[in-house]
Amino acid sequence: MLLTIDVGNTNIVAGFFLDDKLAASFRMATDKQKSSDEIGLMLLQFMSHEGIVKLQISDIIISSVVPPIMHSLSNACRRYLGRNPLIVGQDVLPSISVKLDNPKEVGADRLVNAVAAKAKYGAPLIVVDFGTATTFCAINKDGDYVGGVIATGIKISMDALFEKAAKLPRVEIIKPKKVIGTNTVSSMQSGAVYGYVGQVEYIVTRIREELNAENCKVVATGGLAALIAEHTRSIDFVDGLLTLDGLRMIYEGR
Repeated sequence: MLLTIDVGNTNIVAGFFLDDKLAASFRMATDKQKSSDEIGLMLLQFMSHEGIVKLQISDIIISSVVPPIMHSLSNACRRYLGRNPLIVGQDVLPSISVKLDNPKEVGADRLVNAVAAKAKYGAPLIVVDFGTATTFCAINKDGDYVGGVIATGIKISMDALFEKAAKLPRVEIIKPKKVIGTNTVSSMQSGAVYGYVGQVEYIVTRIREELNAENCKVVATGGLAALIAEHTRSIDFVDGLLTLDGLRMIYEGR
């Protein structure tokens, strides 16, 4: 059984694969202050809940955009699961050509997503990840990663409104009944949902033009992907397993 771990700025997502099938998954908050013991015990607790024992774990692969947590996480894997994890970008490289000014600047999660999306949906392709940041990754018709866009994430934007505007409350990010809000809460929800729908549609259109590929597929992933995809025709597929699948593919192709 392969354990795949994606460390994001907000959450750590772990998936357990039997061959190419996801057997179980869970997420926990990313906390740079957690010790290796705390992380290890949380892993074992979830595994126990799912009936997974550590002897079933044949290997571990990790992608991370949070360097400060990697020491504790790697030690947790070694101490509590008895496996030395492979780190994407350090021990294993994604099998995709990166055509950027400085390829080392690309986050591991974006490359992992690109590998999975290219394998599952073909090229040319745009990958939109609704995470702490909203990222757009462009893959040309030759399958090369040629760049993208990094924008503020939906939750960060709403948190900023709450923190910086004295009279604005913290609101749940859900679809309002209509674009024109009739109170403060629905107005903020409209800005969050439909504002990001507009962002997606404009950026996707421009990327397609620059790729000279109007019909390229668009794949969305991340926590709020389904909510935004519901209101736009610019997104063709929503794939919540994209990053975990990408980690599995990178491990298998190393």
